[in-house]
Amino acid sequence: MPAAAATATSAEALARFGHALSDPTRARLLLALRDAPGYPADLADRLGTTRQNLSNHLACLRGCGLVTTAPEGRRVRYELADEAVGHALDDLLQAVGS
Repeated sequence: MPAAAATATSAEALARFGHALSDPTRARLLLALRDAPGYPADLADRLGTTRQNLSNHLACLRGCGLVTTAPEGRRVRYELADEAVGHALDDLLQAVGS
């Protein structure tokens, strides 16, 4: 892959991550999933938002490639797509001085 294409791909990945973090609810959702996988109803209660609102944010995070689903019977568990996402969140928090 040419360097320009690799740079564009990297920039797109960073833009998706930035979009995910641009909303406080999505940022809180990523931090919650960093701690442990969760179910939408439980996550909505934990974050103090409606299930519909949370569902929209989860769809966005899935579209960004940051979370995945794991069907469990009639329920769906959400988790970070890769543990590297959790490490990136930790590194970012350390860099911005949380």
